Amino acid sequence: MALRNIRIMGDKILEKVCRPVNTVTPRLRELAKDMLETIYHTYGVGLAAPQVGILKRIVVIDVDREHPHILINPEILDTCGEQTGDEGCLSLPGKLGRVTRPNYVKVRAFDLDMNQFELEGVGLLARAIFHECDHLDGILYTSRVEGKLRENVALKDEEKK
Repeated sequence: MALRNIRIMGDKILEKVCRPVNTVTPRLRELAKDMLETIYHTYGVGLAAPQVGILKRIVVIDVDREHPHILINPEILDTCGEQTGDEGCLSLPGKLGRVTRPNYVKVRAFDLDMNQFELEGVGLLARAIFHECDHLDGILYTSRVEGKLRENVALKDEEKK
């Protein structure tokens, strides 16, 4: 496994729509593992393939560091409720913005064996699923921010230690 370089806002690849995954290859398995290692190393909760320069519909999410989710070709089936809160992105380091998203999501995806499954998420998991699925369609959270982007003060304080 290896850490992947994260593409930063302004990189045109982040604005492109990703292609579906038809077959899981050894390279795709390695990509998924590398993406998980990258979010753990960067203290992120999710990462989409275009953020590491790959235009494939694959995301990894782990909001509690104990239950990693690898979603291939995710498709949102149902949503409910609303939550508004701060959101950040590994492709826009050091920034936060207030975003409103559904509080519940049900998504259908495939695992690394191309077995179809459904995943339900509430709160942070729902937010992460929406955020990462947006990346697959070339949408950055900055287009959903209510108000202005702000500096992530907690991150700045952590860097001083």
